[in-house]
Amino acid sequence: MAHCSSRVYRLLDGQGLPHPELDDLFESLEAAQEAAHRWCEAKGLIPQLADARVIQTVVAQQFGVEVSTLKGDWRTLRHAGPAGQVMPRLQQA
Repeated sequence: MAHCSSRVYRLLDGQGLPHPELDDLFESLEAAQEAAHRWCEAKGLIPQLADARVIQTVVAQQFGVEVSTLKGDWRTLRHAGPAGQVMPRLQQA
């Protein structure tokens, strides 16, 4: 990724790689999350009449999210996986 002045987001799969079907750059976290939500709905992963908590859980299980840095690197905001697994915990000595 070239040096850029604004941040962009991308969706990750369960292996921490760019998602194979939604390998795109999103201008906002909300746009990335909306694309992930639509994908989950299209795949039938979200039950009808699901509340916001269930939808968020399903999306979080399927997708991780990265954000670009100003230097052009990527930083993981969230890994795909069980709800509540925002970032891996550091081992305490």
